[in-house]
Amino acid sequence: MRVKRIVPNVHASDLDHARRFYQDGLGLTLLMDFGWVATYGAPATASAQISIMAASDDQAAMPDISIEVDDLDAALASLRAAGFEPEYGPTEEPWGVRRFFVRDPTGKLVNVLTHKE
Repeated sequence: MRVKRIVPNVHASDLDHARRFYQDGLGLTLLMDFGWVATYGAPATASAQISIMAASDDQAAMPDISIEVDDLDAALASLRAAGFEPEYGPTEEPWGVRRFFVRDPTGKLVNVLTHKE
């Protein structure tokens, strides 16, 4: 057996608002839409991953979802244009990533990141 993908299932009362964040703001592709559930992804680069995090004294907030992008500045500009402002960052972390945190329409804290080259 092999895991083919892991998809976080996030409750949303307003699917259109969530679409603005994930599709318009982050540029993900709508992969499935049944009216009551919509799945977004990046089909060409999707992989199965899950991160398990423990609380840390030096990190006030722990993100619910991490999304890696190839251009952090473009992601930030796109999310701002869609009406979403970061709660943290953008910043360069000592472990080699640039990132910012932003809340999606369901209240989940999303870690948008890129690895420094």
